[in-house]
Amino acid sequence: MTLLLLPVLALLPAGCKRHDMYSQGKAKTWDASRFFPNQQSMRLPPEGAVPVEEANPDVAQPPVATQAMLERGEQRFNIFCAPCHARSGDGDGMIVQRGFPHPPSFNGDRLRQASAQHFYDVITNGYGVMYSYGERVSSADRWAVIAYIRALQRSQGTPVSALTAQDHAALDAVPTQ
Repeated sequence: MTLLLLPVLALLPAGCKRHDMYSQGKAKTWDASRFFPNQQSMRLPPEGAVPVEEANPDVAQPPVATQAMLERGEQRFNIFCAPCHARSGDGDGMIVQRGFPHPPSFNGDRLRQASAQHFYDVITNGYGVMYSYGERVSSADRWAVIAYIRALQRSQGTPVSALTAQDHAALDAVPTQ
């Protein structure tokens, strides 16, 4: 019996060793390397490589907002953003009401002062628990959503005293429920 148990006990330590990607040989960014002629493990980008920030030229400058762009932005906002951010942008959408983490309101000082590029980057790459919409929302639609967010911010942050007589008349014409 002891003779049968000895080989099993000898194999036990081998079974505990990890043989997966966790324990593989690898070089970290600033490690020395004998593999490459310059003895560095970190590689330089190939000649002619374009930095990510420059890879998409339409990211650099938002287009001028038009009525059609705002309407498209509202449509895309209601599809992709309103479930969490709500149609008003206050961050109390239907998903949040069902237990999902509360996103920030677009009417807070931080997001009112945020650049259009910040919103573009967040839509493209995600932020916090918000996942990326880069593959779901086209670049043109991202700019349209941003224009609509800015319109929401202005509509909800403008004091009544700043409205023109024409604006007051338009408000008075809106039926109340």
